[in-house]
Amino acid sequence: MEGNSFLVGILFWGFLVVYSVIMYIMSPKTRTIESFFKGTDEKGNPVSPTLLIVSIFISWIFAKSVTNAANLGAEFGIVGGLAYATYWLCIPVAGFAIYRLRVKYGATGLIEFLNSNYGRLATFAFSVAILIRLFNEVWSNTSVVGGYYGASGSNSFIAAALLFTLATLIYSLKGGLRGSIVTDLVQTGVFVMGLVWVLFFILPQHDISEFTSSGSWKLSTGVDLLLVTCLQILSYPFHDPVLTDRGFICKEKVMLKAFIISGLLGFITILLFSFIGIHAQLIGMVNDGNIPATLAKTMGVGAMFLMSIVMMSAAGSTLDSTFASLSKLIGYDLALVIDKKLISKSVNIGIASMIIFALIGNLPMIYGTDILKATTISGTMVMGLAPIFLLHGVVRPNALSFHLSFWIGIFFGFLETLKITPSWMEIGSGKYATLLGVNFYGLVLCTILFLVGPKISDNFCKKGSF
Repeated sequence: MEGNSFLVGILFWGFLVVYSVIMYIMSPKTRTIESFFKGTDEKGNPVSPTLLIVSIFISWIFAKSVTNAANLGAEFGIVGGLAYATYWLCIPVAGFAIYRLRVKYGATGLIEFLNSNYGRLATFAFSVAILIRLFNEVWSNTSVVGGYYGASGSNSFIAAALLFTLATLIYSLKGGLRGSIVTDLVQTGVFVMGLVWVLFFILPQHDISEFTSSGSWKLSTGVDLLLVTCLQILSYPFHDPVLTDRGFICKEKVMLKAFIISGLLGFITILLFSFIGIHAQLIGMVNDGNIPATLAKTMGVGAMFLMSIVMMSAAGSTLDSTFASLSKLIGYDLALVIDKKLISKSVNIGIASMIIFALIGNLPMIYGTDILKATTISGTMVMGLAPIFLLHGVVRPNALSFHLSFWIGIFFGFLETLKITPSWMEIGSGKYATLLGVNFYGLVLCTILFLVGPKISDNFCKKGSF
């Protein structure tokens, strides 16, 4: 084995370098606002329907998602896989919501929409939530890639994660959102081939009924997480600009169709990836927190190499989209709100923001944390976004409505994060009993406060206070 270690190293590290070069060559060089921030081609044409479907699909197949799906499949069987796959149904939810906001209320972007209807303070509060989301996307995806090069916290783990970040950053600086969308084609092709290979290996080893009957449909064995997901899909997509930015770059009906198709494809894909974990459960493999990597190691160097390629494709698509959305948020969306004169420098501001986030976004990866927290915690904190975007227009738009709903959601999220939630809020006795209670009671309260906000404002607040 020692004699092969050098060749194995060349194989893995060599691919990382080759991947970096290919992505850089494929990414078009863009410097116009329309291409860098809105994904148009060199002639100013919007993204095609097919390209939009592919881009949404692969940019939402996060490397951490594949790992989480497998881990939950190993822990709860098909129940865990279904619970996690249900998150992808928030893509159609977002599609319908954005379609309504664009057609009925003339929205051109979520930042612009909030600024016009709920004021600057609401806009900045929402932007902070987005920045937290994008921050999580950096470390959670680079951590997964690093896991195929070494143990968490090891030199090889950190080196691989940082090299992967640098490679993605370089071609993201070159192409912006247009580059992200174009490179999604290659990343999707590699990912799909990898998925087919994985299923070809594990499916023949068991009867399909063993997969579908795995787990137990009880609140304490994963159903509580499924219910959490059903609640969170109402708010979760709106704080992810990787998704919502793509809701404003082509015609409304084209966008809606793309969101529906890509969401269903994502749901099926993640559910199938949970079969990796179910397979691990069936053969008695210990769940060490990274089932795909552990399983691949038992299958030999070739399997480990192919799995790393799959993960790198998924992580790369998400990370370049994260950088593109970050640059648009800071360089374009917030620039319009703060001072329209900044638009002339928007691309440069966007580039600088990418570089800064590439550096600070990897700090949790270096010091270590649980990648599932990147989903469940941020998803809980933004529960207040559901009524804001889904029920807009039901009552008169009012800044107080936004702040009551948004900040109560943040409050409930902190209760869960700090583990100080009162026991009476727990629903069931399972692992996610507290999370379910926090999301249920929190969402109900956020919705009520959003709806009564205008009356409270009229009765108790002076005009212009919010």
